[in-house]
Amino acid sequence: MIRVGLNHHIYNKLLKITSQKNVMVDEKLKNHTYTRLGGKADFLVTPETYKEVQEIVKLANNENIPFTLLGNGSNLIVKDGGIRGIVMNLQRLTDISTTDTTIVAQSGARIIDVSREALAHSLSGLEFACGIPGSVGGALFMNAGAYGGEIKDVLVSTKVVDKKGDIQILTADQLDLDYRTSNIPEKGYIVLEATFSLKKGNYEEIKAIMDDLTYKRESKQPLEYPSCGSVFKRPPGYYAGKLIQDSDLQGKQIGGAQVSLKHAGFIVNIDNATASEYIALIHHVQETVMKKFGVKLEREVKIIGEDPQ
Repeated sequence: MIRVGLNHHIYNKLLKITSQKNVMVDEKLKNHTYTRLGGKADFLVTPETYKEVQEIVKLANNENIPFTLLGNGSNLIVKDGGIRGIVMNLQRLTDISTTDTTIVAQSGARIIDVSREALAHSLSGLEFACGIPGSVGGALFMNAGAYGGEIKDVLVSTKVVDKKGDIQILTADQLDLDYRTSNIPEKGYIVLEATFSLKKGNYEEIKAIMDDLTYKRESKQPLEYPSCGSVFKRPPGYYAGKLIQDSDLQGKQIGGAQVSLKHAGFIVNIDNATASEYIALIHHVQETVMKKFGVKLEREVKIIGEDPQ
């Protein structure tokens, strides 16, 4: 825990960087995650400019306190003990602009909204993203993909803040984008914006593809309950959902967390689950599938934070 005497000191320093409405103390992170899980953050900060992002990173470095980037909380589980230090959410950085066949989107913008911007300008290449719930920053972080497309197909470059608080411009090749991975977490980059290169297309054809993918998503995925989306990566030669289904795990419940009856690849929060219950169910699924099929299911969802005291 941060020392009580240090709280006011850090709080006052944060207020010199950004406005009071952007600094929350002891904020419940369950209010900021798609799973509706997670304990409190000592400080949750929502900067409005790139300069503020830089200054907050430098403050954490100078004061030697923990710093965590939350993203928009879509592919994430925060443990019940919460997160110490400064937690940053870039939800206020949401600008999207289009020039010819290029779209520049800030990291807090939803990747769904970027795909809709592409549609509005009859640009093709981001149709696959029309059902991905994460932010632009999160989409780069994990090279998000669906229905045969992924971020690396259309990303040109990104502007990031590094661990020192300096801004860098990186090409897509410098991010080591691979199946649901990048070097962003390893390097400690904070994505500020992304530049996508698309192709001119036909509005009606693009819309038809997006409508079809939206229908597939809404008809097959349990969107009526809080969840982290797809929990596991696709194992080579298999489908995670099929393995879980064939292990008779659909409907399996620990506390308020349940393997979805609609899609076995999802774990849903059906009754005020705790993060501990959700994580316990993930482990149970992994152990059962390994025992039955000898296949290791790797998590796609990221787990952060501390266990409850």
